[in-house]
Order: sequence, then C-alpha cells, then structure tokens
Amino acid sequence: MNERRYRRICQMMAMRQPDLTICLEEIHKPHNVSAIVRSADAVGIHQIHAIWSDQHVKLSVSSAAGSNSWVKVIPHQSTQQAISHLKSQNMQVLVTNLSEHAVDFREIDYTRPTCIMMGQEKKGISQEALALADQHIIIPMVGMVQSLNVSVASALILYEAQRQRQIAGMYTREFSLLTEQEQQEWLFEGGYPVLSEVAKRKGLPRPYINQQGEIEADDEWWVQMQLKRQKRR
Repeated sequence: MNERRYRRICQMMAMRQPDLTICLEEIHKPHNVSAIVRSADAVGIHQIHAIWSDQHVKLSVSSAAGSNSWVKVIPHQSTQQAISHLKSQNMQVLVTNLSEHAVDFREIDYTRPTCIMMGQEKKGISQEALALADQHIIIPMVGMVQSLNVSVASALILYEAQRQRQIAGMYTREFSLLTEQEQQEWLFEGGYPVLSEVAKRKGLPRPYINQQGEIEADDEWWVQMQLKRQKRR
C-alpha cells in the first residue's frame, strides 16, 4: 500500500461515526440493500445492522451488501435481538412510521448515539419494532405519493444526521474512535485486498499494519502466503 492510500484510509477512519448506524428490518431487495450501504458509507457509518429471519434471503442480500467492503453488515435473527443489542450501546432507536406520535425526522438530535430502523419494502416497520422504538419519525410529503423508496428515505435521514454532526464538529477529529482491531481490519482489507483474500482463504491471522502502512509479519506467515495449493489426485 502506498503512502497516499494509507493516509486516505486513516482519514476515512477518523471520520467514521461508530455511534450512528442504520438497521434494516426484513429488507429483501438486493438493490435496495446495496444502495443503503453506499449511503451509509458516504456519511461515515462503518457498520449497519440487518434483520433477516430467512436464511436464503440472508445469503442473497448479504452478497449485495458485501459489494461495498467499507461497511460491515451485522446480521440479527429477530427484531427484539437487534433492538436489545442497539439499546445496550445506549443508542436511541428511531423508526419511520406515520403515527400520532411521529415527529419530523429533522427535529431529532442525531448527535446522540442513534440507530435509524427502516422497514420492509411492502409492509413497513413491524409492530414489534414500533413498540420497542424510542421515537417514530416521518418524512413530510405534500404530493400524491405517500411514501419514498426505502433507500431514498434512508439517505435523506442519514444526510440530516450528517449535517447535524458536521455542525457539532464530529467529522473533524484528528483520531479515530474505532477500536484498534477495527482499524487494523480496515487497513489490511482496504490497503491489501488481494493479500487479505488469500489470508482468509488460507486461515492465516491478520498481520499488523504499522504507521507507514506496511505489513509486519514473521517469515512463516509470508511462506504460508506464498505456498500454492496442492492439487487433489
């Protein structure tokens, strides 16, 4: 990895917002998931959450989400499990839903630890999620159409969150709030994608990336990386 690439990844990590995320509840269309992941990356989210109870759907949609290697997708088996996990991180959980308790999405304080939950394309947010959420939010609409595509709606809300956080100076940190392990993962996977795939395939440990963006690994690691697979007879 050259110095320019290393500095770019470090800059990206410094702007990541670990206490801002989005949760997809049974969103099954791969193109929607992929678009949401791209928006999440654009506003500095390093991981999103997804509730996929159907294993077949989970595999196909995970593939679409994986097209963006800069955002991790954390799967959950149920809505209750996902929301419990998010609240254990002191996040306010917001759901998009037109109800008497809903407020304009721009009235929310997104500088707080926040998760935005988006519902299934046809049915919307589940009753369970509505009951467990901290706040219902809406995107005001004055036309004949009563709802937006889920990827468009999520992008609107995420960029309002980004706007508030930029004003609060949360994108101008000189250091990353990600853990050391997370930073090392990004540096290796993003800086050395080919070597990262080989290491994963061979089950080798992730090497350390130093402050010059160089791999620090013992001779045995390099030997194992260079060994070719023996053909089965």
